Amino acid sequence: MEISQIIPHIEALIFASDKALSAAEITELINNALGFIEDRADTEQVQAAIEGIKEKYDSEFYAFELKQSGGGWQFLTKPAYHKTVALINGDKFIKRLSTASLETLSIIAYKQPITKSEIESIRGVNCDYAVQKLLEKDLVVISGRNEDAVGKPLIYATSKSFMDYFGINSADELPKISEVFMEEMVRATQVNDDTNIEEDVHVHDVIGEAGELHITEGEVPTHIHVEAHEEEANNMETEIKQNKQNENEEEAS
Repeated sequence: MEISQIIPHIEALIFASDKALSAAEITELINNALGFIEDRADTEQVQAAIEGIKEKYDSEFYAFELKQSGGGWQFLTKPAYHKTVALINGDKFIKRLSTASLETLSIIAYKQPITKSEIESIRGVNCDYAVQKLLEKDLVVISGRNEDAVGKPLIYATSKSFMDYFGINSADELPKISEVFMEEMVRATQVNDDTNIEEDVHVHDVIGEAGELHITEGEVPTHIHVEAHEEEANNMETEIKQNKQNENEEEAS
């Protein structure tokens, strides 16, 4: 089967689907739709066609693009038009989460698969309500049971909807904790002939809204390097526990 034959059918399938479609799913659907044609499409042909479609819609002449997220392919509005589309959709697609739910979701995302007791051990408080809300919003799922633990407790993981919502294909694509801290802090090092002078500089102090580096005359470093703050990353769980302990003490008093 010629790739040119299946391209319009692939576009129609992805456009009409309410979920991301994988290359394998598209191949099966194409062969079912074009069953009257003796020559069958294979996954390699479909993948090649998808790449061609993606390149086509990457052009500035289109307001949407073909993106791989949530384990499949979808047509999504380009970021430049998000505000325009929001005029119609408003808050329709916003999933509002409390601080407790966000903390719980973060722990599940980075520690999955994980049991509820393990989540509570990290947060320091009961998380029944937060987990229930995340299940209701289809951001996490029950992925099984921990057969090695007493009572075989349920284990939780992020859902396909979570990946789709955040535009990733697997938990491996989540930003590393060290990368998050790197975005918040850069270490500017001014190298002189005789001595090295180092100064911690917050990103927001030196980078403007347009992404330009703002350093006044006399302060220009010879070079700037980024340093990951591993100690801060390692202390994240401890800080969460301490915050929750303080909250509980305040409520008790």
